[in-house]
Amino acid sequence: MTTPSKIVQGMGIKFDDPHMLDQKQDLNRFSKIVPLLIQRGIDKLNLSMFSHDLRKDLLLALGDEYRRKGDLYDAARAYLLADDKEKMNLIGEDYEILMQWDNCVEVYKLSGNHSKLMKIGKKCMMDGNLKQAAKAFMAADDQEHLLNVSEKCMDCYRYDQAFEILSFLQDKQRLQTLGVRCLDQHEYDYAIQCFKISEDKERLNQTGDQLLKEERMEKALEAYTLADNQAMISFIKHNFVR
Repeated sequence: MTTPSKIVQGMGIKFDDPHMLDQKQDLNRFSKIVPLLIQRGIDKLNLSMFSHDLRKDLLLALGDEYRRKGDLYDAARAYLLADDKEKMNLIGEDYEILMQWDNCVEVYKLSGNHSKLMKIGKKCMMDGNLKQAAKAFMAADDQEHLLNVSEKCMDCYRYDQAFEILSFLQDKQRLQTLGVRCLDQHEYDYAIQCFKISEDKERLNQTGDQLLKEERMEKALEAYTLADNQAMISFIKHNFVR
């Protein structure tokens, strides 16, 4: 259980005020009510009647108890409401021990811990966990490492992850490159999306032509529509789409 903050204990505060004395006594009773509050659930709590400092101390006490019980998710929520980044980082380290990288990234992102995000990203990239690596580098806003991850994703034919990264970066040139590779591998959904974002109408038409040869009319129509190819749109609608 956390001890009251120095402010609540009396730093700069005169506890001879009856209202503040009552709140100090309330703080001493938190150890008895915390289990009941946990049973009720953090979502249902209303702490608006307490001062800012007492509210923070209660939230920290709740977070400590959640963490003691192994409920890291609710512990993180309590620490977040208390705006205690140091405690949030402890939760992140707990998730690191459990190798729950997605949760690590979320917590370190909320606590603004850039160095930890970079550490997690580099570890995940080294271990081949490219999705988690990308998530960490996105949270850290590190474009250089994101580009490295996108290249590894393309080498491993993980076009969905490469597309997510390059869309995040809005890198039109690399999206075109990815689109061509997707087209060659018949990954038409990603090819169309890549050429759409990169505004490459020529390659959208090429995609439409290839889809037409494969008799995938609706998907071809999608590509031609994005390319604003009115002739082919009319051709497909009048001859193949009812």
